[in-house]
Amino acid sequence: MERNNLYPVFLKLKVLRVLIVGGGNVALEKISLMLKSSPDASIRLVADTIQDAIRELAVQHPKVKLIQRKFKLWDLFGKDLVLVATDSYATNLRIRKWAHYKGVLVNVADTPELCDFYLGSIITKGNLKVAISTNGKSPTMAKRMREYFEEVLPENMDDLLDNMNKMRDQMKGDLRQKTDALNEVTSAWLSEKPKPEEEKS
Repeated sequence: MERNNLYPVFLKLKVLRVLIVGGGNVALEKISLMLKSSPDASIRLVADTIQDAIRELAVQHPKVKLIQRKFKLWDLFGKDLVLVATDSYATNLRIRKWAHYKGVLVNVADTPELCDFYLGSIITKGNLKVAISTNGKSPTMAKRMREYFEEVLPENMDDLLDNMNKMRDQMKGDLRQKTDALNEVTSAWLSEKPKPEEEKS
């Protein structure tokens, strides 16, 4: 049976250097989602044309730098990640090859076979963050699942997380004992929480 072999990570984008190549609708979608999740992300965007919506985002986020010109090889220097979103497959492929030569991880928009990583669909409730991946097969399904979890996860998740953190700090015993006790608490909380269909009835 086919399975998803991706290894999920949560990146601190404020300490990484991200390059986006492209200034159209796809680039807008990528940078918008990235800034929604990490408003303090350090992003450099290079494109020969940059739409106004991207410029407005840059005004709101001082760590976003816009450069209006064609991509140059040296744009990759010192970067940790690159997202390529031009409308030319040949350009995307060329940038990917150069990025790999420089040891930079690449995501090429709408081309899963050229990606080193995917941008999952993300749910954020305070300190709780859940990312969903369909292994690049169906972003639409990932989006629908995100909408579902955004609806069913309560807005006060941070209160629960804070309480769990305090309980963990106050508990005695080794890691296994603490884990067993916290598992018991969360199991009870989940069993008491109404299912979505019950909430709507």
